[in-house]
Amino acid sequence: MKPIFKDIPLIKNEEKRRFQLEIGGHYTFTNYGEFGNQIALVHTETEPELEGQGAASALVEKTLGHLEENNIQLLPFCPFVFAYIKKHPEWKRIVSKKFKGYDKL
Repeated sequence: MKPIFKDIPLIKNEEKRRFQLEIGGHYTFTNYGEFGNQIALVHTETEPELEGQGAASALVEKTLGHLEENNIQLLPFCPFVFAYIKKHPEWKRIVSKKFKGYDKL
């Protein structure tokens, strides 16, 4: 994660069902669904003003850290999150072994 994102707090916006970072009045977020002790991350989006700066990667890293701290298993349906885990295989440790694409990570 780029140093400029380290101190930006992760927000779990339960009303909108998304994890988000607010950076200079703009957002990057990933939508989720909760299923007991599992969370499905289904879509990640970054406002145009933040594209190409690493904001979405910072969001995913902070979200995965939050899930791990809270012993929540991940279902990475979002292609961006899935690709992030493939690039950073140490995060596979929090992916539910029941996830259909587990063997492809």
